[in-house]
Amino acid sequence: MRIAELYRQPKTILRGQRVTVSFELFPPKTDEAEEALFREILPQLVSLRPAFLSVTYGAGGGTRERTLRIAARIRQQFGVESMAHVTCTGQTRSTIISVLDQAQALGLENILALRGDPPRGQPEFVPQPDGFAHATDLIRFIRSHYSFSVGAAFYPEGHQEAPNKFRDWDYAAEKVAAGAEFLISQLFYDARDYVECVEYLRSKRGVHVPLVPGILPFLSKEQIRRFTTLCGAKLPDAINRRLDEFSEDESVRRYGVEVCTRLCEELLAYGIPGLHLYCLNRVESARELLTNLGLKASS
Repeated sequence: MRIAELYRQPKTILRGQRVTVSFELFPPKTDEAEEALFREILPQLVSLRPAFLSVTYGAGGGTRERTLRIAARIRQQFGVESMAHVTCTGQTRSTIISVLDQAQALGLENILALRGDPPRGQPEFVPQPDGFAHATDLIRFIRSHYSFSVGAAFYPEGHQEAPNKFRDWDYAAEKVAAGAEFLISQLFYDARDYVECVEYLRSKRGVHVPLVPGILPFLSKEQIRRFTTLCGAKLPDAINRRLDEFSEDESVRRYGVEVCTRLCEELLAYGIPGLHLYCLNRVESARELLTNLGLKASS
């Protein structure tokens, strides 16, 4: 089923509201770890009744075979819709066409089209000579040649490479004009950033596709500080100070659930089409967060 349609038919109830809940996974590095994912993790995640699961795409397409296989297996084994990420980084046009052809042959219906980050050690993104320079180029190409439902990313605090957040929000609007049917956000921890971005896109740019907050319940101090530094998101001072009080990861994990529960409550009060949880191939925090929000899945 096309994910754009899933956002029009939300079936999960959180705090009395119907929303579309989804999870993001990353491809394990080995066959053994992939089997463990399907044997131990995915049955638990599926029990939380997500509308769909998305599977990330390694730098330069390094996991493309596994990404596509996992996305296809999720649909086949669990009957849950899936979405494969595709990025421009380090890939020629012919390579991307091959990936999209394979996704189509596997019966996948949904693609998250991303530019991707520069490879490690490379200070800025450099497209392949015959590749795509921007996510908008990739989106436009997919919509012109394939029938996938296409999503893209947006950045409530603005992308770190953009001159300012408003120019980056304009770029998000350009992704929609190119054919993106929904946008999923980078992680953030201040609901005001999401609200300001959405209000700008709705009122100033006439964007009316689902604008879905991406939520990361962090697992350790080192992890969340590294993630926010890499993606240019801010970690509020109050959260930073509280993190320094913890000496072990389980306390940090529980605090991450607490922080994201409050964040999601604010977002639900504002009105959102869904929640996309970056679960990092773990179950505990996703389950606890949704339980705190009064998870109910309608028939």
